[in-house]
Amino acid sequence: MRMLVIAAAAALAGGVHAAAPKAVTPGTTEVATAPQAGAPPPGSAAANPTGQAAPAATADAPAPAAVQDPTLNADGSPRMIAAADIGQPTDRKIDLQQQFTPNGREAKAFHNNILMPVVVAISLLVLFLLAYVAIRFREKANPVPSKTSHNTTIEIIWTAAPVLILALIAVPSIGLLARQFKPAPDNAVTLKAIGNQWFWSYEYPDYGGVSVTANMLKEKNEVAAGQRFRTDADGPRLLAVDNRIVLPVGVPIRLITTATDVIHSWAIPAFWIKLDAVPGRLNETSFTIEKPGLYFGQCSELCGARHAYMPIAVEAVPVAQFNQWIRAKGGTLPSAAEAAAPSSAVIPQPGADVADATSNASNAADVPVVNATEAASPSTQRTTGNGGGVGNVDQ
Repeated sequence: MRMLVIAAAAALAGGVHAAAPKAVTPGTTEVATAPQAGAPPPGSAAANPTGQAAPAATADAPAPAAVQDPTLNADGSPRMIAAADIGQPTDRKIDLQQQFTPNGREAKAFHNNILMPVVVAISLLVLFLLAYVAIRFREKANPVPSKTSHNTTIEIIWTAAPVLILALIAVPSIGLLARQFKPAPDNAVTLKAIGNQWFWSYEYPDYGGVSVTANMLKEKNEVAAGQRFRTDADGPRLLAVDNRIVLPVGVPIRLITTATDVIHSWAIPAFWIKLDAVPGRLNETSFTIEKPGLYFGQCSELCGARHAYMPIAVEAVPVAQFNQWIRAKGGTLPSAAEAAAPSSAVIPQPGADVADATSNASNAADVPVVNATEAASPSTQRTTGNGGGVGNVDQ
């Protein structure tokens, strides 16, 4: 009898423990069942014999933070501001722009130290000869005109002297021309510039297909309320763009140009660069920027009604900042071995069988529209309206 009573009491105790009330999690309406005595720890092999992952008990982990664009401030304004007399025209200044590439410095020295003195000397000599002939051989001083029609010495001089002058100038000139079109080394950063009527689009083939479209920023009184307009921080009037091209300092740049419609020309005076962008062709040159800064240029080939409104803005930054900018744009950095090897990126020509959206754009839907509040229009606006064409709406 005593054994029966003990067994009954144990059974009652076990039933009461098994039917214990569910615990309520504070702050929620979800009810959790209290674990039974002797149950295996949650998440152990004994508690999950099927091997399937148990559902997470905590909230999803936060997504990794996006890389901050190092060229912009927190409010989206450009961090780098143009400096006077650097990378832009200077009012009332008579000289070539200050150069920031090795070829540019050599070309400017060649222009100022060789070409200009030679041209000035020849011009003064010709002016002196004209004045001498007009005075010495005028009718009053020579009532009886000379019958001289041939002078061997003078003819040899005026034939040989120009030949010698041109030969002396050709030596540095041909060397400079060869260096301007010397192929870029294997570790160069490739920039593809695509001319469009009337804006520029760019690609970085070696960095995961990063692409940028740059449109001219109009003045405050030329845009509708709420649209972006040019400020002094963006750059000079008619030269500021909504998206600057970022390039590293001290690294060779391989510039490849082409166009989608007519001939354009990518020109930066401070780099001594002017390379035509021809539809169906890929032109190439290289340069190395020596100093961080903001440099401006324009299309230098008459390309249509809005030729004067497709500027170029290059922001030269240190290599580390350039790499951060590439990551902020969603690109990928090549490995050390890939960076040292020749570029393997496919750079298609416009109209090729293998082409990207910007290099083979044929209508408004194919052209990326940046900083615009309206869809791209297939027709261009009047010249004096300073409006936009395809891909250049409200810029």
